[in-house]
Amino acid sequence: MPDVPPEFIRAHTRPVRPELVPEVELLIAADVVALWEAMETEQGRTSTDPPFWAAAWPGGQALARYVLDHPELVAGRSVLDLGAGSGLVAVAAVQAGASSVLASDVDPFALAAIGVNAERNGTPGITPTGDVLGGEPPDVAVILAGDVCYDREMTDRVLPFLEAARARGAEVLIGDPGRIYLPEDRLSALATYEVPDTEPSPTHPTTIRRTTVWRLP
Repeated sequence: MPDVPPEFIRAHTRPVRPELVPEVELLIAADVVALWEAMETEQGRTSTDPPFWAAAWPGGQALARYVLDHPELVAGRSVLDLGAGSGLVAVAAVQAGASSVLASDVDPFALAAIGVNAERNGTPGITPTGDVLGGEPPDVAVILAGDVCYDREMTDRVLPFLEAARARGAEVLIGDPGRIYLPEDRLSALATYEVPDTEPSPTHPTTIRRTTVWRLP
């Protein structure tokens, strides 16, 4: 499909500062169902994926918090934000001093949102890019992967990619809220956070997700 105009992202979202990462302001879905319907209209078809990019997922929040608290991890280094979604982790990496960030996502709406959120936070140096899992890992020093092990198929794709990147010398961190597909026995825990949901309401009170930042040894 054609590139998604930034105006679409701004028109169907609202600004939110995630409680765990108040340094970053993201455009989040004001109404997920209405946004999904608008995306279908924009694409001219009804088989679009849900707007995963329009939320601050717990693994991404944990990674963003960790990077901001440990800027030495990314300062002056090149970074890949894998499964970037809203661009939260990419923005945090630039705020922490990363020299450049590739923000990869398969959804063209996400790529538009990454650009809008980067501009909103005054964080240049973020380059939205599509799916990178089909080839060799890009030449970056650090890979930050939030919420990428959400099902078996994705885990089977992403883990060999991350292991190949680690073998080439990249530092690899994964943020995850305890999904069953994450191979914790192959990882080292760096930090754990209690991550509040970004979408509380009177009928759906805030949910807290215990979320860990892992390092691939």
